[in-house]
Amino acid sequence: MILTVGFDEAGRGPLAGPVAAAAVILPPDFPIEILNDSKKLSEKKRLYAETIIKEKACWGISLVDHETIDKINILQASMLAMKNAFIQLQEKLPAWASALAINDFILSGITDGTRCPDVNIECRCEPKADGKYPQVMAASILAKTARDRLMLEMDKKYPEYGYAKHKGYPTPEHKKICRRLGPSPIQRLSFKY
Repeated sequence: MILTVGFDEAGRGPLAGPVAAAAVILPPDFPIEILNDSKKLSEKKRLYAETIIKEKACWGISLVDHETIDKINILQASMLAMKNAFIQLQEKLPAWASALAINDFILSGITDGTRCPDVNIECRCEPKADGKYPQVMAASILAKTARDRLMLEMDKKYPEYGYAKHKGYPTPEHKKICRRLGPSPIQRLSFKY
């Protein structure tokens, strides 16, 4: 049996905060009708889907912080987050597969975008995969909800930057705040603002 691991990230474009990535394997009976590209779901639907994914799927989530992004660049940080999410997934996989009576399997991966993470399985990349493949949609949802949740925490810590509203993305308001106050403690200093 081939089990497909979906990979995706959230937060490549923001000026602040981490990049998040997830790796997900869905069980055969997963209700895929609740899935879509995370950007096309309302927050309420994303949070509902996140609960079901975490309950039924085998998954891993990783965040790579702003300082690492500045050191190795956003593409490498995204790949590192995907790799770390996959390592987490692999740790959970034996128990998850056993619970579903899946004994013999081979892993194969699909990543949204044009690059695959450095993982020890055959993996292919495809632009817009987060709108086509349920496993990648699920990874997209987990990555986005994890990152959004962290940015809400950062908003409580640094309320003057408005992270609850723009989540660190380069909105005119965010850029204006940064120019007025200077970079926040979670700013990606290698990004222009």
